[in-house]
Amino acid sequence: MKFLLTFISLLLFCSNLVSAQYYPNQDWERKSAKELGLNPVLLDSAVTTASEYENSVNKDLRIAIIKAFSREPDFEILGKTKERGGTAGLIIKDGYIVAEWGDVERVDMTFSVAKSYLSTVAGLALDRKLIRNVNDKARDYIWDGTFEGEHNQKITWDHLLTQSSDWSGQQFGLYDWADRPPKEGSADDWRARQLYEPGTHYKYNDVRVNVLAYSLLQVWRKPLPQVLKEEIMDPIGASTTWRWLGYPNSYVNVDGLQMQSVSGGGHFGGGIFINTLDHARFGLLFLRNGKWKNQQLISENWVKSVQKSSRAKPDYGYLWWNNSQGSWEGVSKEVYYAAGFGGNYIVIDEENDLIVVTRWIDNSKIDDVMRLLQQASN
Repeated sequence: MKFLLTFISLLLFCSNLVSAQYYPNQDWERKSAKELGLNPVLLDSAVTTASEYENSVNKDLRIAIIKAFSREPDFEILGKTKERGGTAGLIIKDGYIVAEWGDVERVDMTFSVAKSYLSTVAGLALDRKLIRNVNDKARDYIWDGTFEGEHNQKITWDHLLTQSSDWSGQQFGLYDWADRPPKEGSADDWRARQLYEPGTHYKYNDVRVNVLAYSLLQVWRKPLPQVLKEEIMDPIGASTTWRWLGYPNSYVNVDGLQMQSVSGGGHFGGGIFINTLDHARFGLLFLRNGKWKNQQLISENWVKSVQKSSRAKPDYGYLWWNNSQGSWEGVSKEVYYAAGFGGNYIVIDEENDLIVVTRWIDNSKIDDVMRLLQQASN
């Protein structure tokens, strides 16, 4: 009996700890390093590194995009772009803002960080049973020809989410083979290449990510920005300033209504435009295993799933990166993160109850920032 009472007391204690976790309302409470048990000197060093080492990408992001992808055949920016700001960021410890720099309310392009938001919409579809299993073939849900043919018909949702589908085709005037082509060969060689068996070969490819976005639109049968807003961003108290855009030619007919199929990044323009504070709220949701206050917005199972290494690329999961291979030397291998062109990151460090959001940091410095913060937590 005494053991049972002790056990119940322990459960109640753990329950109180969980319920006592801080979540921001409209205003986000700030605490000092000392209050949160962080080494202030190391924290300041991390902030200095993140704020002073700015990414070299051109502030006119149209120029930056063209420069980055100009070798792609017939490359064209289709969607909206926006001139970027300077370095900005937030460090969240135990749910509180412990450090910030730059203009954290400025809305900027976020490039491939959008992929992790897209992944979340896929997770919600699984939670709602709109998709039965990640290993289901996409053609069983999308029957309009997108996944027809000897190769494409084998592709599953898992393959799309891990960028290992090697989907072959054209969508909204964009060809899969023209996205980040090999350095060797010509367009004819790239077009006629041998396809990899789905699930066996990783290839970072925005056309295929956009195919996933299109497929999820067909499953949800309403615009993905609306899904994200209603299911995630409004409940976590995000601002009204973020946008998720596609291209002028990416509108499709869904149940007689014209809906825009959004982009999973800014490669061709478009994608998610958002401020740093909203990124941090999104990161905090994942740090809290999909729970916000008393609501389980996305299943804990999905939050765990996105962190798992994929077969084709161990440091990549369901459109989230992870440090399982120790590429960030001296940083916990349990850390996972969203990453986008130009030094945009949402880093989740569950062990130290940390969220780190950076905008426009020199990519070679993000691991330095994380090392300093982990040292500051010890």
